[in-house]
Amino acid sequence: MPKGIWIFVEQSNGKIRKVSLEILSQGRKIADQTGEPLVAVIAGEGIRDLAGQVAGYGADQVYLLDSPQLAQYTTGSYTSALAKLIQEKEPQAFLLGHTAVAKDLAPRLAQRLGVGLASDAIDIEVDPERFLIFKRPVYTGNAFSFVETTSRPVLATIRAKSFIAAEPDASHQAEVLEATVTIDPADLKVILKEVAILASSRPALTEADIVVSGGRGMKGPENFALLEELADVVGAAVGASRAAVDSGWIDNQFQVGQTGSIVAPTLYIACGISGAIQHLAGMGASKFIVAINKDPEANIFTVADYGIVGDLFEVVPLLTQEFKKLVNG
Repeated sequence: MPKGIWIFVEQSNGKIRKVSLEILSQGRKIADQTGEPLVAVIAGEGIRDLAGQVAGYGADQVYLLDSPQLAQYTTGSYTSALAKLIQEKEPQAFLLGHTAVAKDLAPRLAQRLGVGLASDAIDIEVDPERFLIFKRPVYTGNAFSFVETTSRPVLATIRAKSFIAAEPDASHQAEVLEATVTIDPADLKVILKEVAILASSRPALTEADIVVSGGRGMKGPENFALLEELADVVGAAVGASRAAVDSGWIDNQFQVGQTGSIVAPTLYIACGISGAIQHLAGMGASKFIVAINKDPEANIFTVADYGIVGDLFEVVPLLTQEFKKLVNG
């Protein structure tokens, strides 16, 4: 009997991460090609209402790990609960979004299960003999490697925006299964007491369709207000280069790059960013890149679709004004 293509559906406060819906949509295609059922796995507390949402994206079954011990993500509790479910049900594949949670969770699951891990994949090929082959960028995106694992389950994390989330089908039904949650006390090395959430009306950096980023050329923390105003007009997220973060001008949660967040928006506006290779690795997959820099030799212009050679402190306010006109009709 088929064991299934399993997708870990990451949620926070009852809201499903967009990358999980993207992987579910692609998982449906993989399941159809391999003859496996598509299974969604959701962990948390009070999450039953989410089952209907993932069913619309093609899941045949939904496993719910509903427990107060899983209300907030901690390494030990999630690793313990998920590893036991996987060991019991033996899926063929277990796929996660390449998020901050999964970057912590997936390697631990791989170690616990004794299997390999394909990390940060951007494409999946179905092979009749080799099962799943994962394409992943290496050398800061200048080359690609193709990875397959012979162990089961195949374990992989998938970069956001690698696939397109399908339109949900409200008529599609899934079997909802309540999984027994048992967590070994030895795994609870950390007890989470409180989670502080930074409230923002802007979209999450890794899921935004538009990102406005600033670099060393911003000259100071107070000048990021220019980018925030532009971002609010166009419904964008705000990002930053490592240079700006290391200077203490903006929190590291906004860092875009090889050592920060990997983004792939429809539009990326780089303001005062020179274009170091580590930064390009984090945003090079953007569909359209607009660069604003007063240095005509800045490396960012080598990847930009549109370049503006000028002072960002003059250009950005002008862009904001023009976008306001477009938005307001």
